[in-house]
Amino acid sequence: MGLEAALPEDSFLTTRLREVINWGRRGSVWPMPFATACCGIELMATASSRFDLARFGAEVMRFSPRQSDLLIVAGRVAVKMLPVLQRIYMQITEPKWVISMGACASTGGVFDTYAVVQGIDQFIPVDVYVPGCPPRPEMLIEGVMAIQRIIDRDGIPPRGPDGKRVPLRLAIEPNYQPRRQPVPLTVGEH
Repeated sequence: MGLEAALPEDSFLTTRLREVINWGRRGSVWPMPFATACCGIELMATASSRFDLARFGAEVMRFSPRQSDLLIVAGRVAVKMLPVLQRIYMQITEPKWVISMGACASTGGVFDTYAVVQGIDQFIPVDVYVPGCPPRPEMLIEGVMAIQRIIDRDGIPPRGPDGKRVPLRLAIEPNYQPRRQPVPLTVGEH
């Protein structure tokens, strides 16, 4: 990148070890998708060439929890799926992060039934909530970038006085304005 040419041969560079480790972690966040519904389509679009999650170092979608450090729960989670989700969370390597993508994963969405979990944060710690039904790919990218900012600042997820993992509980704000419809809607007029 030209850095070698700018420095003399006998020079050296100093930095803090924690900053180098955090820089490496931030640039290699490997997500594991747990996509069950329409949010899964938006998650797939995030990895496509148009939105290109690879620009942010999170392009390596891993389907093995032992090779990932970011769990993206996209869509509704049924009560029968909950033990599988919890097992996947426990198998992800430390330090691990969780994104709750969409209204269904965060609050149950429109599925206010006994069979759908009314928010995964009741069962696993959630670091970033990405709102929407379904949220746009830009929103998910903003959620990944929020985790990367936390990694830059702190390095590892916080722990409480009892030693348990404390969720960050960050909510992403929409970063776009919906456009007006090209033709005004008229009802009952001829």
